[in-house]
Amino acid sequence: MSPKALDYESLNENLKKAQYAVRGELYLRASELQKEGKKIIFTNVGNPHALGQKPLTFPRQVVALCQAPFLLDDPNVGLLFPADAIARAKHYLSYTSGGLGAYSDSRGLPGVRKEVADFIGRRDGYPSDPELIFLTDGASKGVMQLLNAIIRGEGDGVLVPVPQYPLYSAAIALFGGSLVPYYLEETANWGLDVADLRQSVAHARAKGITVRAMVIINPGNPTGQCLSEANLREILRFCYQENLVLLGDEVYQQNIYQDERPFISARKVLMDMGGPISRELQLVSFHSVSKGYWGECGQRGGYFEMTNIPPRSVEEIYKVASISLSPNVPAQIFMGLMVNPPKPGDISYDQFVRESKGILESLRRRARIMTDGFNSCRNVVCNFTEGAMYSFPQIRLPPRAIEAAKKARKVADVFYCLKLLEATGISTVPGSGFGQKEGVFHLRTTILPAEEDMPEIMASFKKFNDEFMEQYEDHRGYSRM
Repeated sequence: MSPKALDYESLNENLKKAQYAVRGELYLRASELQKEGKKIIFTNVGNPHALGQKPLTFPRQVVALCQAPFLLDDPNVGLLFPADAIARAKHYLSYTSGGLGAYSDSRGLPGVRKEVADFIGRRDGYPSDPELIFLTDGASKGVMQLLNAIIRGEGDGVLVPVPQYPLYSAAIALFGGSLVPYYLEETANWGLDVADLRQSVAHARAKGITVRAMVIINPGNPTGQCLSEANLREILRFCYQENLVLLGDEVYQQNIYQDERPFISARKVLMDMGGPISRELQLVSFHSVSKGYWGECGQRGGYFEMTNIPPRSVEEIYKVASISLSPNVPAQIFMGLMVNPPKPGDISYDQFVRESKGILESLRRRARIMTDGFNSCRNVVCNFTEGAMYSFPQIRLPPRAIEAAKKARKVADVFYCLKLLEATGISTVPGSGFGQKEGVFHLRTTILPAEEDMPEIMASFKKFNDEFMEQYEDHRGYSRM
C-alpha cells in the first residue's frame, strides 16, 4: 500500500531538513526529567517571565482593561487602576472596531502603527511611514514572511551569521533556500569582517547559488555582541555593492550591558550615509515585545519596517499577511505600549521607570556574574555579553571526551550538555545547534535566571565542569588550559 500523505516517508522534504535546536534533543530530555520530578533550570530559551522576571505593571493594567472593557464602566475603576492606565485603555479601544476580540487590518491597527512610526522617528532622527510598518505575531513571524518573499528556490541563498539563531536556518530550509554562512570571529569578540562576507558570497556563487539577502542580529544571538556604527556602515556598503536586501534583527536593542557600544539601528546608519545608498538599499528591520525589559514572550507581539521596498512588493507582502487575516490584537496593544510608554509627569511614570531600570540593571549584573563564572572554569572561555540575553562560552573538550561522545553517537557538545543537564538540571543548548567552526565547541545559556540564584547556578556548573574535565583529561599528555 502506498504511504499516506502524513506518513513520515511522504512528508515535505524541506520540513525534514529544518532543525530547531532551542527546542531540540536537550529540551526534550529536560522536559522528561522534569516530569520525573527533577528540578530543571530552563536556560535554553530567552523566556524571561518563565525564569521569574515580573511583568511591568502599567502595560498589564492597560491590557487588562482592554480585555475587560466593562471594568471601565464600573464606578470603582479609579480605585483599582491609575487614571493614565484608564485613559490609555480607552485610547487603544478607540482604535478597534469591536474591541480586542475583532480582527484588525492585516498590517495591524493603524493607530498602533503610527505609534511605532513615531518611536522609530524619535530613535533614528528620520521620519517613518506607518504604511511600511507591519505588526506581526512576534518578530519570528515577520522574519518568516520576508524570507518566504525572498526565497524562490534552492538556488537562492541568504547570508546568515554563524553562530546563528536557528530560526534562520530552519526557515530557510522550510522555504527551500540555501543558507550561506558567514563566520563571526570569536577572538575578536564575535566581530564581523567584510572580507569574510565577500569570501562567503564567492563560495556560494561558485556553487551556483544566487545570494539575495543578508541577516544581521544586533545585539547578537547567541553571541551577545553589539555592532559598532563603523561596522554597520561597512555592512550596508557591502549589501549595496552586492545588491542584497539587509534583514536587521534588532529585537535586543534595549538589552545593552556596557557603555562603549550603545545600540544604533541599521536604518539610522543608512539614513546618515545619505546619497544614493540611503534611497536605494533595501532594508527590513524587526523588533519585538518579547525581549528588552518587557520579556512578554507569550504575548507574541512584533513588527517589521520596510525601507526602500517598491510599492508593488509591499502589496505582495500585504497579500501574504492578509491570508492570516490579522495579527493578534492584544499583542498589538503591548507593542503600542512598548513604543509609547508612560512619560514624565504621568501618574505611572515613576513606577514604570523604577521597574524597567531595576530589570535592566539586574541583567547587566547577571551578564557579568555569568561571564566571570564561566571564565573561572577549567577549559572554558567566554566573551563578555555586551547585549541580548545570552552567554556563549567555548568549552575546550579533551580528546577523550570527544571520543566518548563518538562512542555514544552524539555530537561532542551535545554529549557535554546532556551530562550537564543530568548532573545539575541546567538545560542549555549545544553550540552545534547554532553553527560553529569545525572542532570548536560551545553551549548557549540565557543570563535570565534570578540574580539571587545565579551564584549557586554558576557554582553548580563549575563543580560539574571540573569533574567532567578531571574524568576526561589525559593527564599524561593533555594540557590544562
